Amino acid sequence: MLLSCSTRIHRTISQATRGHTTSCVPFAPIARSGAAPASAEKTTSSPIFSSSGYLKQHCSAVKAFAASGGVHRLRHLSVRASATGNGNMSVEQATLGGGCFWCLEACYQQLKGVSKVESGYAAGDVKNPTYKMVCTGNTGHAEVVQVTFDPSVISFKDLLNVFFTIHDPTTKDRQGNDVGTQYRSIILYHSEEQKAAAQEVMAQVASEGWYPSPLVTQLEQYDPTNYYGAEDYHQNYFNENPTQGYCRAVVHPKVQKFRSKFIKQLAKI
Repeated sequence: MLLSCSTRIHRTISQATRGHTTSCVPFAPIARSGAAPASAEKTTSSPIFSSSGYLKQHCSAVKAFAASGGVHRLRHLSVRASATGNGNMSVEQATLGGGCFWCLEACYQQLKGVSKVESGYAAGDVKNPTYKMVCTGNTGHAEVVQVTFDPSVISFKDLLNVFFTIHDPTTKDRQGNDVGTQYRSIILYHSEEQKAAAQEVMAQVASEGWYPSPLVTQLEQYDPTNYYGAEDYHQNYFNENPTQGYCRAVVHPKVQKFRSKFIKQLAKI
């Protein structure tokens, strides 16, 4: 069952303020908001829900990660990663949308050369949108992350390789049970060089057959007047709330996949 927007917001705020109290019990597929067509109610469950045994194993892994202090070490990963570089390093920004911004943020925070990751809203038609407004799917905004990085350590193409690995760029306005235009796949380029790099990587992903269906990723120019940082409780969300239901079911598996594939590019914890 998809959660209503008001219920989703309440759960988000509650988890952010109460701490990691969610118990690991079997539950139905979770979506982050109810801003979706009625047909979305019939969505086939994600494979991670196909086995209660796997779910128990998954919950145990998340609990162990939190108990080991891994969450708290991850909180300062990006700061420590940048501190190891040249104090006069040049930085660039990348703005990417691929479904839930909690998922993208949790992965990009762990990369060498990344000094900051901010969740936000971009490419919409309404000024100063709130999460509740964006949840309706009527503001035109996409949930995005804005990644500040050192191109001498990690390239924009490297960031895009991660991007096309941790989300499905072939499902229009949808990532799993999250349905709506706010979850669309989008790259907002900050320069002509980023645009060319994005076109090259997208062509590579398509030609190498990373996915069986065509890409639907939008490629648009970044407009700094049309980007808004998300509310504070959305920032660093997975690290602060690793045992929250959506984080256990959706974010954590993506982080595991990311870490296994890009292990050489991870900042040391």
